[in-house]
Amino acid sequence: MPTVDRELWQQIIHQVVLNGGHIIRPWFTELQPLALDNGLLEIQAPGQHEKEYCQQHAMKLFTDAAQGATGRLVGICFLTDASDANEIDDPVDTAWQSDQISGLGKISASFQDGYIFQTFVTGPCNRLAHAASLAISDLPGTVYNPLFLHGSSGLGKTHLLHAICQKVVADKPNAQIAVLSCETFVNHFIEAVEKGKLQEFRYLYRHLDVLAIDDIQFLANHEQTQEEFFHTFNTLYQDHKQIIVSGDRSPEEMASLEERLISRFQWGLVTRIDRPCYETRLAIIHKKARLRNIRLPEDVACFIAGTIDSNTRELEGAIAKVTMLAQVTGRSVDISLAKEALGSAVEPKQHEVTIEDILSAVTSRYSVRLADLQSKKRSRSIAFPRQICMYLARNLTRHSLEEIGGYFGGRDHTTVLHANRTIKALCTNDPHLQATLERLSQDIQATD
Repeated sequence: MPTVDRELWQQIIHQVVLNGGHIIRPWFTELQPLALDNGLLEIQAPGQHEKEYCQQHAMKLFTDAAQGATGRLVGICFLTDASDANEIDDPVDTAWQSDQISGLGKISASFQDGYIFQTFVTGPCNRLAHAASLAISDLPGTVYNPLFLHGSSGLGKTHLLHAICQKVVADKPNAQIAVLSCETFVNHFIEAVEKGKLQEFRYLYRHLDVLAIDDIQFLANHEQTQEEFFHTFNTLYQDHKQIIVSGDRSPEEMASLEERLISRFQWGLVTRIDRPCYETRLAIIHKKARLRNIRLPEDVACFIAGTIDSNTRELEGAIAKVTMLAQVTGRSVDISLAKEALGSAVEPKQHEVTIEDILSAVTSRYSVRLADLQSKKRSRSIAFPRQICMYLARNLTRHSLEEIGGYFGGRDHTTVLHANRTIKALCTNDPHLQATLERLSQDIQATD
């Protein structure tokens, strides 16, 4: 079978690096071309999970890259070693193999490699979440129950969920643990109902020592599953079993979930994970590179930390891009190569809106003083512009609810949420206010 020309593979990987964006993962450096025959390019992935990721998320990326490099139609096929083929069973099927809890082991064993406390980098953005997770792993069901972690994608919520569960298993090998996505939980419930195995489902999930569910916001619009999860939650909580949940926003912001479920999430500790600051990003880069035996010059590490300011996943992707480009071109890792690898990420960024920009625009529009907006005054002439400021800050900046409230006389996050809901409701019935806010937003975003 014809092998893949090294120069052609370099061209393909170069296009993948330039166009891959957030799709790229650090293990992309381990992908190997096997053959190119009759318009089909076979690529070997390092494992079954990696193969499935490529099939679901990177197929178009590699197809476009291969077709661009060859100038003709090319199909992509991702493979693994034959020895990998039988390693992993379908967790949905194995969950219902029998009426015994043995099937649950298939779910609980699905930990993500590397998601342990030793590889988690802490900083001001995640210190509370990390400390709470450590405490829970030592005394599950005793402190911070439930634990609710929330924040944007790629900030480490899933990492902490898996780290807690792996630590509990290491300390108590016989512990019954399930760590899974909310989507999997929903699918398990639907399957249980369809197959008439609801009692087995309840036995599996209500006899756990630790239940960790990722992306709980996907319970929205699944009323029956919310009902089932509510009773599962109550059973585990009353038995002093640990519950850990993550979401993309705080419980009170999940209007699509039942109020009683939101209330229970607030029984324990709710903590937010924010974007990492520059120092934390630099520490993440050093640790991720060291774990993969990648040598990054300090100036390149600083360049990546200064260019990618979003989340850990993007930082890992940036490291992978730089490393892949160096490997396929045979060049050493330096600033020039890093700039080429990161491509559009190093282009000048648009003006990032600050709360100061919002305050300036609102005080001018409504003829109020900054000191009044930050005071305790509650008169309509002050409270309304203050609520507009909070609404705009919530929608135009990346500040947390707590940070926004701090700008306005140290108010708490519930005040910011109330302001956001109030202005949204007013806009629904007041086209003039809606137009005013749109003009304000445009003016603020255009500020130099």
